[in-house]
Amino acid sequence: MMSESTTRYSPSPTDEANGTRVVSCELLFNIIEAAEVVLQLVAASGAGRVVSERLEIRIDGRPVDDVVDLDGPHGGRLQIVPSPPGRLTVSYRSEIESAVAGGSQSTESSIDSVSSAAYDRLSYQRPSRYCPSDHLVGFAVAEFGIGPPASVQVQAITRWIQHRIGYVAGSSSVHDSAEDTLLTGMGTCRDFAHLGVALCRAVGIPARFAAVYAPGLWPMDFHAVFETLEEGRWLAHDATVLAPRQTMVRMSTGRDAADAAFASVNSGIATLESIEVTATAGGRLPIDDPDAPFELA
Repeated sequence: MMSESTTRYSPSPTDEANGTRVVSCELLFNIIEAAEVVLQLVAASGAGRVVSERLEIRIDGRPVDDVVDLDGPHGGRLQIVPSPPGRLTVSYRSEIESAVAGGSQSTESSIDSVSSAAYDRLSYQRPSRYCPSDHLVGFAVAEFGIGPPASVQVQAITRWIQHRIGYVAGSSSVHDSAEDTLLTGMGTCRDFAHLGVALCRAVGIPARFAAVYAPGLWPMDFHAVFETLEEGRWLAHDATVLAPRQTMVRMSTGRDAADAAFASVNSGIATLESIEVTATAGGRLPIDDPDAPFELA
């Protein structure tokens, strides 16, 4: 999950976006040995009203017919693709209408039940593969304290990452964790999100990783942000400040990038040879105040 840009989007004070989002991606895999590929790249079911959507998966030009569709957490949708050796191509395009709001627009804010809310709180407070929050407790408590309200702590953490971690394209690998990002002082959007998750969990705030399409990002790529549970609402934060949160389209959500990867190989041998992502919003890009609370749909 990465973005290769250090250029911030530049809206003007009169910018105004409408509710239309058009997102797409094209992936090419070289399947060297028969493989099972898991995809998480379609818009989440709660991202908005789908006007049109197309997903084509082909091996050497022939449609793959035995794709299995699964529902994932928080509206995510997965495709399990069994593929023989050859050139596997994935083409996705969706036009979505979603409300543009400055505060609350999430369909998930009203948590279904007390038990599911409690499970989310516990699950997203625990350390995970890329977010070893238990290793960062001493630093996090010393830097951000444990007394202030969650909103104050999250704001401080987001600002700290923005100002103290350098956004450097290609500076990390898929093996790097939030701990590596803290030690090196640099990373990409994936690393910024992991560090935000880990530091929030370290001070007792449930936090999770979200993969998104991000109109306004340049050069275009998949993007990542982190979300925190505050007074029953999952609020989104983006310390990279590379794109407005108001136009983002959720793909997948999880403890970290291991849960929310846009593509992974469960078995066999496959390499990703090329990727092209686009994401646009109708109208002009909105101005995003990083300190204002905002929920992704």
